[in-house]
Amino acid sequence: MIIKKEKVNNVTVYHLRKNMTDEEADNLKNTFLKTSQIDFIIKDDADVYNEEGELLIRFRKNKLTEKKVKDFYDNVIKFAMNVSTNRGIASGSEKKNLLDNPKIMTNILGYFDKFGPRQKYILKQKNKKVSVTVRETRFTMDYPDKYAKALPLLQEIDYYYKKYIPQNHKKQCKKANETPFTIGGTCFTTITTNVNFQTAVHKDKGDDIEGFGNLVVIEKGKYTGGETCIPQYGVGVDVRTNDILFINVHEWHGNLPIEYDNEETQRLSIVCYLREQIWKKTRGKTKKFMIEHNKTLKKIFKNK
Repeated sequence: MIIKKEKVNNVTVYHLRKNMTDEEADNLKNTFLKTSQIDFIIKDDADVYNEEGELLIRFRKNKLTEKKVKDFYDNVIKFAMNVSTNRGIASGSEKKNLLDNPKIMTNILGYFDKFGPRQKYILKQKNKKVSVTVRETRFTMDYPDKYAKALPLLQEIDYYYKKYIPQNHKKQCKKANETPFTIGGTCFTTITTNVNFQTAVHKDKGDDIEGFGNLVVIEKGKYTGGETCIPQYGVGVDVRTNDILFINVHEWHGNLPIEYDNEETQRLSIVCYLREQIWKKTRGKTKKFMIEHNKTLKKIFKNK
């Protein structure tokens, strides 16, 4: 519910009251949103605050460089279309056996703080132990040239993160500067990509609690829907190519349904963050340690 709406320097500023109690919002966990649950959709530059004056959303149109967006898409999209069953609640499932979860096109770039089942099996089979359970993701390890060409967009997102959410960026960068396991000089350790994926209502886990969500979308073809929403406040944002959304991902959030013009249409979303466990497990480690650690894992996993 809108308490106050005003225009400040060509940015629409909203102050919102909750549409439902915290208990009612908790009950939305693991469900898929419907259009009827959202009061309004933001399509232009906007800042959104709650009753306490805390920032929920900061949205800016047409900020990203087209070439950087294109280079990211061209180098990542093929990998981003691999299917996975590891998204749990965000995919609408809470099943303990990951193989029972829906198969969706969701993947990660950069670094991660856990080994996958296959990697655990290889380590056990080879009787290998490593000092920290932090690893390069498969894309980063297997496609270093493509990864390098994707970096400029991620660095630009980090630039706007610093510009528009400076306090959270500063706190997150303090942690990022304490570990070498980061992405291209940014304050991110990890990137999640989603293709044509309507996320169920969830709160992000594992990312820096002092950070703020960074979300970008690249679209190919035409579609409607897919707006990123905070249902407890009845607000959604229509993020399109070259836009950037900063959102409090520690609130319940999810996407509205997506309708595609044809089966070739794509909605690629890119979420950038720092995983807290990567920072905790590797803080104080040197760049030399990271390089040797990555080489060791590459040798173990590639020479099966």
